Amino acid sequence: MEFIVSQLSGFGAALVNLVVDPLSYVYLITSVFLGISFGALPGLTATLAVTILTGFFSNKIPLDYSLIALLGAYVGAIYGGSYPSILLNIPGTAASAATAMDGYPLAKAGRGGEALGLTTTASFIGTVIGTLTLLVFVWALLMVSKNIASPEKALLALFGILLSGTLMSEDLVIKGWIAGLVGLAMSMVGLDPLLSEPRYTFGWSYLLSGFQVVPVLMGAFAVPQIIDGLRHVEAGKVLALKGRILPNLKSVRRHLPTIGRSGVIGTGVGALPGVGEDVAGWVSYGVGKTVSSEGEKFGRGSLDGLLCSETANNACIGGALIPLLVLGIPGSPPAAALMGAFKINNVIPGPTIDPEIILRVVAILVIASLTMFLMGLFTARVFIKILAIPQTVFLPVVMVLTTIGSFSVGGGINDLYLMLAVGAVAYFMNLMKYPIAPLVIGVILGGLFDETFRRSLFLSDGDLSVFFSRPGAAILLVLNIGLIVSQFPAAKRVFSRLKGLSV
Repeated sequence: MEFIVSQLSGFGAALVNLVVDPLSYVYLITSVFLGISFGALPGLTATLAVTILTGFFSNKIPLDYSLIALLGAYVGAIYGGSYPSILLNIPGTAASAATAMDGYPLAKAGRGGEALGLTTTASFIGTVIGTLTLLVFVWALLMVSKNIASPEKALLALFGILLSGTLMSEDLVIKGWIAGLVGLAMSMVGLDPLLSEPRYTFGWSYLLSGFQVVPVLMGAFAVPQIIDGLRHVEAGKVLALKGRILPNLKSVRRHLPTIGRSGVIGTGVGALPGVGEDVAGWVSYGVGKTVSSEGEKFGRGSLDGLLCSETANNACIGGALIPLLVLGIPGSPPAAALMGAFKINNVIPGPTIDPEIILRVVAILVIASLTMFLMGLFTARVFIKILAIPQTVFLPVVMVLTTIGSFSVGGGINDLYLMLAVGAVAYFMNLMKYPIAPLVIGVILGGLFDETFRRSLFLSDGDLSVFFSRPGAAILLVLNIGLIVSQFPAAKRVFSRLKGLSV
């Protein structure tokens, strides 16, 4: 009970500090507006919004303001995807793909205003559900952090890379592992963290500091998306917004069970490392279609179906931050970009993170969700006008912003070369269905793995038993081995037989 009171008081203090600081509102309103705009423009994503703001803000302003900008954009972009889904039948982000199933039929029936009002309310409630769940899980961080040493950190970093590769692969899991290991190899370029000897620099002084995180993020997430967007221009006629946007309280109250259930599902799916908001929306939509009394109307203009998707994808934000902050493993691609921002600010997510930072993140998410709610209700028609901007206009602008963000980190032309090189590699990886997020996670976690793995060997005089003689390390080693073995064809056949017997 004492612990709960202390956490609530810490959260309250973080919330008060945020509310009484006038400058925080500037960053909050600006970032949420930009986030909604990125989500509303088809072809742009929450990952891209967080990545670009990482280049502009990280390590240039205080950490609190940087977190406000990044989390505000994250919350806004996930919600903003509902606008084109409802009015264009084109998902603004992958997270809002399920929203189009019922949102567009509702808009065609003249209920677009009602649909947007309810999705705005559901997105707000879903974000709050995920955020409060994140607050509850702070205790896990404090318990785990007491027994974390170098062997556990090394195995946890390796587990994060392998797990992200496993969960983010579209077809062959080995493609995800290869992407993650490529990122791990990239992280070892530069000065040796223990001996300060140059490694794999080939005499190039730029590489002494290793591959900079921001150019890698920009190249991996932004460049392929911009190229793909320009190659596949999507156009559509924006439906007229009819009806009032302010939600009817009776309607909200009637759909509260759906909103609550979808919020829990979205948070749970988000807590699975590497899954993401788009999966959360579809899982919640599928569950809703099964249990809802109007399941047969799903796909034909059901408010229940609309709320299933929009509540879950926003609740997924808080869920995705649980493995990021507690374990150092991103729960979604936007969370991976956020992890890069943490690293740039010399904050290492994981069991050793300062709990105060988590409380600040929770407070920012609460205020950001409220800002998103008010902005969505009272400025919706502004974002609808943004939908009319052609992709051929805004994508080159985004490329310019990406270039500026990448250049601003080190102020050298080599950062741009790195961004373009990583972008070209990432683009062809996308074509061959190699996931990009594991590569970025490998770059971010690779340094931690390299340093802690070798430090463990130095301290034990090269004795590998250090990785299984400690209880925590032994558990993580088993998880790593089990994850790899579970993908062998023989193991899959065994699991299939056991599943058949249980059924």
